[in-house]
Amino acid sequence: MSVVNDLPFTARTAAELAEIDRRVLVHPHNHGSQSERITIVRGQGCTVWDAHGVELLDVMGAGNWVAQVGHGRPELADAAARQIRTLEYYTGFDIFANDQSITLAQRLVDLAPDGLDRVFFTNGGSESVETAFKFARLYHHHRGEPDRTWFISRNFAYHGSTFASGTATGFPGIHEGIGPEFPNVARVSTPHPYRAPDISPGRDLTDFLIEELAATIERIGPGNVAAMIGEPVMGGAGILVPPADYWPRVRELLSRHGILLIADEVVTGYGRTGAWYDSADRGMQADLVTVAKGLTSGYAPLGAVLMSDAVAGTITGGDTYLFHGHTYSGHATACAIAHANLDLLEQEKLVDRARTVGEWLHETLAPLAGLPLVGEVRVAGATVGVELVADRETREPLMADWVTRALREKHRVAAREYGNTLVMAPPLIISRAEVERAAEALTDVLRAGAGS
Repeated sequence: MSVVNDLPFTARTAAELAEIDRRVLVHPHNHGSQSERITIVRGQGCTVWDAHGVELLDVMGAGNWVAQVGHGRPELADAAARQIRTLEYYTGFDIFANDQSITLAQRLVDLAPDGLDRVFFTNGGSESVETAFKFARLYHHHRGEPDRTWFISRNFAYHGSTFASGTATGFPGIHEGIGPEFPNVARVSTPHPYRAPDISPGRDLTDFLIEELAATIERIGPGNVAAMIGEPVMGGAGILVPPADYWPRVRELLSRHGILLIADEVVTGYGRTGAWYDSADRGMQADLVTVAKGLTSGYAPLGAVLMSDAVAGTITGGDTYLFHGHTYSGHATACAIAHANLDLLEQEKLVDRARTVGEWLHETLAPLAGLPLVGEVRVAGATVGVELVADRETREPLMADWVTRALREKHRVAAREYGNTLVMAPPLIISRAEVERAAEALTDVLRAGAGS
């Protein structure tokens, strides 16, 4: 049995776990000066418990937008156990596959918008974006346009933290100290009506954004751009819903120049905003779509890239050798869990329920609009962003870290902040009473903050 200081790992107290954590575990997305540790040990439904036995209402989908079907679902545990007893894993390289990956690929295509007919499996969102970038370049290379190596992303987009995906991510901090970065990535403005770029009064925001994108393409050279990548609704930027005409006009401009469009649905896919794939309703007509998170509700690492026959046929057709892959691509157990997760989403009508949860969030959080610290409340399906401001007239941002701490410590509610935006993305099984509890807690914290 593995031991630490002569005690089995399973027998550690909360304090001991925290001490071991600080000593040996490197956390992603963590301030080095932050010594606090919260060790989550159990989950059920929309509730999790830490190692001290403290109960928290999880309104952030296990912290990373993933827990569509909630915690502790026996259906997913049983699916994993059955598959492990049958075949835990076998390579998907070359001519090999497993039945679970084959049938899951077909299922994802059946659920997808028209034109997305092929699937490549990854282990998560960042890998999906890396893969989509590579496939976009390969597509143009095999079509005799090897100069198409540029990608266009957007400020405050979040596409991952690996090499290419991190470069495409539009938060300045992610680029510090790691240059030179992945080459040939340009970023354009964010479709954020509340903080619109400095444009002339009365000028249409989408007009400005399309003109800026067109100018960026011309500056790079239309024949040098491989693809543009974008989230249908920007999650990490604070739940930014673009104007209705934004994506259709982007799509038309890109098509005019032979530029591919990659829809990053790692957050929005599989019900989060009330659709199987959010990009379809936004009019993106994407050539490639990246997914992960809600595909397994976090019960196993799994991602995918869906693509058109045109893209897949170009990079794999004839004698072409696709020199790309991951050891765990199409992992049999992860795919079996995804099947069980999709079963629950379908049987419990959770994609439709996401829209109902959105109505509850919109209704219960509406009073926040009158509070002095709240600039804007944005809801997209079962996802909400509350943007905080120090001054409503100047719209000076107010960082939201103190809000998540107060929610956790005073109200036992676990949410997440992105800069000056407080974000909630609860499991789609959340009840009306739990939504009301979270809304009342947030209202209390923000009212108290305004009075301090």
